[in-house]
Amino acid sequence: MEFFITSTLLLIACVVFMIFSIVHSRRNQGKGRLPPGPIPLPLVGNMLQLNGKEMFKSLNKLSEKYGPVYTIHMGAKPVVVLCSCDVVKEALVNHAEDFSARGHMPLLEKLSAGHGLVGSNGERWKQMRRFSLMVLRNFGMGKKSIESRIQEEAQFLVEEFRKSTCQPLDPTFYFSKAVSNIICSIVFGNRFEYEDKKFLQLLGLLNETFKGFSSFSGQMYNMFPKLFGKLPGPHQNLFKATDDMKEFIAEQVKMHKETLDPSCPRDFIDCFLTKMEQEESMQESEFHMEGILNTTLDLFGAGTETVSTTLRYGLMILLKHPDVEERIHKEIGDVIGQHRAPCIEDRSHMPYTDAVIHEIQRFIDLFPLGVPHKVIRDVHFRDFIIPKDTTVYPMLSSVLRDPKQFKFPDQFNPEHFLDENGKFHRNDGYMPFSAGKRICLGEGLAKMELFLFFTTILQNFNLRRPVDPQQLDLTPQLSGFGRVPRPYQLTFIPR
Repeated sequence: MEFFITSTLLLIACVVFMIFSIVHSRRNQGKGRLPPGPIPLPLVGNMLQLNGKEMFKSLNKLSEKYGPVYTIHMGAKPVVVLCSCDVVKEALVNHAEDFSARGHMPLLEKLSAGHGLVGSNGERWKQMRRFSLMVLRNFGMGKKSIESRIQEEAQFLVEEFRKSTCQPLDPTFYFSKAVSNIICSIVFGNRFEYEDKKFLQLLGLLNETFKGFSSFSGQMYNMFPKLFGKLPGPHQNLFKATDDMKEFIAEQVKMHKETLDPSCPRDFIDCFLTKMEQEESMQESEFHMEGILNTTLDLFGAGTETVSTTLRYGLMILLKHPDVEERIHKEIGDVIGQHRAPCIEDRSHMPYTDAVIHEIQRFIDLFPLGVPHKVIRDVHFRDFIIPKDTTVYPMLSSVLRDPKQFKFPDQFNPEHFLDENGKFHRNDGYMPFSAGKRICLGEGLAKMELFLFFTTILQNFNLRRPVDPQQLDLTPQLSGFGRVPRPYQLTFIPR
């Protein structure tokens, strides 16, 4: 009898809680308040309506019913979702300051503790971004000096591919090593040899971290951090991997301290250490050990994984579309020839190649959800009020595949970035680096790297695949926070 009474009371409590949740949700979702959206269940929110393996598809699907601005619940927390080019641009560009904070993302919060560039907010974020941008520019970002470093590294990469003697290989770590060396030269002051064991270990850890963020368990951790923090899965591997990468950076910082000359900084770490010395007596200084470890890791990670994954995905697409590769070869022959290295000035004379690179970035949709934002005050947005500190998902996937911007949104088609005369033309839907206050710090560097690496590789090689290219599966192996391409092999045939 006692068990029956207890069970009945628990059932009544659950029903009351559910009714309260539904009423509370409806009160806060409507004109003049939070945007409408699906009714959440107690505790789990709208989890049952989301595919954790391809969450962006579930979110895009919900926008068909609730409109381009709607609310879902990630667990107990409401999140405003922005779908379509017009809406995302209006929020991140027209209301840039209002949407400038970093949103709730438990994985990121655990790894960074609110420090660095990606996970910080407020005055800390402003100081780190301003300082990092200044240092990157001082060390050549956007200048001729960094171009020569990329050209040199591209030649090292070409030589590595030549060593394969036309044997099939997986290009994953070849691209990681080459691309990472560019940011390493800025951050650590030197490039690494491709066979350096510590370097290879570091790249392996970074790859593990990116996969962990994009895994199903990683997505579930972001919804239920207390529960999934205690469960096994790939998200646990990324915690260990991040700690190991910070340990590597700490060793670099220690070595830099021993040879530091504030009057002649060699790299980003030297500049940060000098700033730490200058502000040592300031109690509220943001320049401390946590800051240097997390900011350096952010620069290293973002400067390696995004471009290297785009290169890997890009060559896979060219294998699938040999006609596109052939047209790039022709444009390289017409503009550059075979006897000099490609330079960034060539880009303006190579509209088709430029269009292909933009279309690769659009089509692969590397970060479909974008990185969460948060509003810094109550914001009147369209017909709604988004309360202060509400997390916002600016769906970059909905921008890159917006049918109003791209005629064939689900197909790879370089014509999306060419006008009727074959000249390159910009498109508002091109937003792989996000937009507004939180736009990627290294956008200019990444664009330069992509053009110079792609053209240098295709100037020197024809791409071949051991089996029928049409069997290539372009759908990602993992599709969560980021999209990870499936492993594949290709052969580099010298031209």
